[in-house]
Amino acid sequence: MPAVFVHGNPESAAIWELLIPLLDRDDVVLVSPPGFGAPTPEGWGATRTEYLDWLITELESMGEPVDLVGHDWGGGHVAGVALTRPDLLRSWTIDLGGIFHPDYEWHDMAQAWQTPDVGEEVVAGMISAPLAERTAQYVELGMPEAIAAKVATAGNEEMGRCILALYRDAAQPVMRNLGRDLSVMRTRPGLVLIAEDDGYVGTETMARDTADRAGAEVCFLPNVGHWWMLQNPAVGATALNAFWASF
Repeated sequence: MPAVFVHGNPESAAIWELLIPLLDRDDVVLVSPPGFGAPTPEGWGATRTEYLDWLITELESMGEPVDLVGHDWGGGHVAGVALTRPDLLRSWTIDLGGIFHPDYEWHDMAQAWQTPDVGEEVVAGMISAPLAERTAQYVELGMPEAIAAKVATAGNEEMGRCILALYRDAAQPVMRNLGRDLSVMRTRPGLVLIAEDDGYVGTETMARDTADRAGAEVCFLPNVGHWWMLQNPAVGATALNAFWASF
């Protein structure tokens, strides 16, 4: 029964490198969404449902229920599985619970990506910047330099195309509608992580509301932001270990 980790945007699986060694298990599997550190299949449209179908196929191939953990958009894909194929899960964990709240509005960068022409310009600037500059930007946002360099290296034109397609497919009211009924998620143990300083995924109140409606536990991670698994991996690992040990 492996623990499967799914990262988000604009990232690679390198974000988990500091966390994994601190987990009380050696059955960890890292999967990278197409376009985000992994190649895209021919004809890939990078829509929300395509990513959901991709993750379902990955989990089906494992042949047993898993403990599924998602960060950022990886958490969006995880929630999609918990809502549609809970039979594939022993448990689920997400860190973006607030985006399923009825009052959630996408953050400023997401809204830029969702805007025609503006999004293309922003993505072009992201991808064309020198590697050292992109690495420095991730460091400024809270990543250790060694990890930031790996994440920056994964950025390319295909990732940019997938960013635009995915965020435009998920423009509101899509996420709001998905969050209307989370009762199916109650059929498997769930954990909503709330990073205190994460300004991308809604407020603590929004996340707690989502957790309540999904029947999930909540773990508040103090003094960390969006990349909590890099800023204080011990706190994140403690939360996951305790959650998995509880059932």
